[in-house]
Amino acid sequence: MDASTLEPHKAKRGEKTTLVGIFVNIGLVLVKGLAGWLGHSYALIADAMESATDIVTSLFVWVGLRTASKAPDQNHPFGHGKAEPLAAIVVSMALVGAAILIAVQSIQNIQVPHAIPAPFTLFVLAGVVVVKEVLFRRIAKVGAEVDSSAVKADAWHHRSDAITSLTAFVGISIALIGGPGYESADDWAALLASGFIFFNAYQIFRPSFGEIMDEAPAGDWEQELTTIAMTVPQVKGIEKFRVRKTGFEYFIDLHLTVPGTLTVSQGHEIAHAVKAAIMEAKPAVYDVLVHIEPA
Repeated sequence: MDASTLEPHKAKRGEKTTLVGIFVNIGLVLVKGLAGWLGHSYALIADAMESATDIVTSLFVWVGLRTASKAPDQNHPFGHGKAEPLAAIVVSMALVGAAILIAVQSIQNIQVPHAIPAPFTLFVLAGVVVVKEVLFRRIAKVGAEVDSSAVKADAWHHRSDAITSLTAFVGISIALIGGPGYESADDWAALLASGFIFFNAYQIFRPSFGEIMDEAPAGDWEQELTTIAMTVPQVKGIEKFRVRKTGFEYFIDLHLTVPGTLTVSQGHEIAHAVKAAIMEAKPAVYDVLVHIEPA
């Protein structure tokens, strides 16, 4: 598969998993919202709110992936890949908003006496935790395989939902076991969940913002590039290099050292050979700009 077909292929996989998450969340919002209302559980209602933000942010991820997969054009010669980490940042901001909303409402409910949640809400939450954890693992696997910050963010949004449901399960259990006087355990659980959600938002935001700022990607790129380049005759080493990630792909600027006695034509041929070797060894690399330095 060449670089021109790699990105659309990855984007399609990400889009598919994102759509699955959207449809699952639509069902969960209805189930959790209704169960929370009938069962007098704000933690479960907060959980439904978190799932509702999942739907909105997943739509942003889906749009971001479709935009990132567009081919370069006159106005975007390096492609549209930055739309992908931008979508991840939108997800993180939505998580922050959800965490603040849940925290504020939880504090208000702690101060106001209310009924103990109904026992049946525990079964609903147990089912939600299982569904969300399975969804997280599936989407996180795809996110890792296609190296997409937006898909990874979408996966962690599902994990945060599972955490919210798990803390709600614990809170409601405490309220049911403790009886009168422990009604607010449900709300304390929702407050604790908001802290987990905020932390996950930071975990999503940090690498996505780094990608927007062209932060050097993780991995031992210098050793890998040197090993590949040294397979080409006459290459003495790498003087310096720069790597940046844009969407699903990588752009590399490389300074090679070669014997100073070579002709311009020979240097040109070596540069093309090194570029071809790198792109063959690392399919996620979209382009390599090689500069020749005399040894």
